[in-house]
Amino acid sequence: MLILDTDHLSALDRTSAAGVVLERRLDASGEDIATTIISAEEQLRGRLAQINKCRDPDKLIAHYLRLRQRIEYFAAGTVLDWDAGSAREFARLRDLRLGIGTMDLRIAGIVLSAGGLLLTRNLTDFGKVTGLRAENWLD
Repeated sequence: MLILDTDHLSALDRTSAAGVVLERRLDASGEDIATTIISAEEQLRGRLAQINKCRDPDKLIAHYLRLRQRIEYFAAGTVLDWDAGSAREFARLRDLRLGIGTMDLRIAGIVLSAGGLLLTRNLTDFGKVTGLRAENWLD
């Protein structure tokens, strides 16, 4: 299973060359594609922050459209939950004091619990997690 970190989700959301290449690689992989509830939270918080700071009613149209598209993406895809296994992994990693942010530790806990391959640009932080498989498919 390929598990998309927030940065890889963002690339798919854009019409950039990197996003197009990523989408082709994902399709060609033949693997199941998922993301985590943590990445979903980060993405939705970002969309809501854009909406909350926008004062132009006409520009809000695009912001709400992007919010709807992201909700539909999550509803149609596989979003891995925060469960007892990921909570145990998180607690174990937190106790190691790896110097990684809480959200990334939560993502690592879910990925370790699920046994997937994390697709992320943040190989520096995730590389500190022993046993976590991670690759960057954007560069």
